[in-house]
Amino acid sequence: MESDTAQDGTEARSYGLIEDGAIGFSRGRIAWIGPHAALPAETRAQQTYDAHGRCITPGLIDAHTHLIYGGNRAHEFEMRLSGASYEDIAQGGGGILSTVLATRTAGCDALTAAAAARLARMCSEGVTTVEIKSGYGLDLETELHMLRIARRLGERLPVTVCTTFLGAHTVPPEFKESPDEYIRFVCEDVMPAAAREGLVDAVDAFCERIAFTPEQVARVFDAAKRLGLPVKLHADQLSDYGGAALAAHYGALSADHLEHTSVSGIDALARAGTVAVLLPGAYYFLREANAPPVAELRAGGVPIAIATDCNPGTSPLVSLLLAVNMACTLFRLTPAEALAGVTRNAARALGLSHEIGTLAVRKRADFIVWDVAHPVELAYAIGANPAHAIYKDGRPV
Repeated sequence: MESDTAQDGTEARSYGLIEDGAIGFSRGRIAWIGPHAALPAETRAQQTYDAHGRCITPGLIDAHTHLIYGGNRAHEFEMRLSGASYEDIAQGGGGILSTVLATRTAGCDALTAAAAARLARMCSEGVTTVEIKSGYGLDLETELHMLRIARRLGERLPVTVCTTFLGAHTVPPEFKESPDEYIRFVCEDVMPAAAREGLVDAVDAFCERIAFTPEQVARVFDAAKRLGLPVKLHADQLSDYGGAALAAHYGALSADHLEHTSVSGIDALARAGTVAVLLPGAYYFLREANAPPVAELRAGGVPIAIATDCNPGTSPLVSLLLAVNMACTLFRLTPAEALAGVTRNAARALGLSHEIGTLAVRKRADFIVWDVAHPVELAYAIGANPAHAIYKDGRPV
């Protein structure tokens, strides 16, 4: 069992592992956790469950997804294999804009059904909390539709959905010649409308030469702050564009990607307490040459989270467990670091450390019983799903 409380020994401390542990929960919250031998004698449980030596961890958290979209971009996969770069495809009218067109023309029922199928697969592997971004509408109507769908998914499936407004994903065709006017539209029209409906938990932007400048992103973040919304950032994925430092300046919950982040950017993240969300699926799918500076992030004390970045163009990945394995094999995270990256640090990246991410008294009873003897097996197996039982708010699902 992995919890906030570590036992003696280096291995136990790295995982917070309690051998022969016990967990008690009531009304959807954890009421007690510790070694089974220390369970209070007066404890009277209405129901008991013996995990028979299986490992229990907090519910997994996918802190960065673009789960709702129309169509796919399989043809771009072929183009990249023939030598086209991400920037080449984007400048030729492909990339994000092709998904924008497919999403705008898809009906709400089709978008909901496709996203629900993806999310159900995530849930089957132990994901109990997921972040879902907008950003494939880039107009008022479709952006609001995407956020409403995300909210409905959280009502239909046994998963907590955190919504992120990503209106500043790229410049849509109708604003091609006036990107600054599009930023005004995002800040003054779309974001406030989404906030009024209670559809937004955080605000994101894509800071890159093929997307938006630091100055344009700053306008988006200023508007978010006026609405009382926390921010996060797609930062330094394709180049060192100062994204990490910008995210830190605004006290962002997270800075995501970071393949090209400089030492000064890492120092800024460390001072701000911003989480680095690494996305090995996109790194793998795009065959990137620059890995995120994990050693420097680690040395600087920057918390590291791992996510799928599920999206049709650069990471068509719905397995968070596979992302954990990739983080270890491609980025050289330890299995303990990778597991923390989809539990404790992922909760921090969503601003939910007080609710989820570790097994602790008064936190939500979101936990997974795995058919493994030790948590290292979760990072080790490729393509396996050892989830034996999934509990969401104390209820088996």
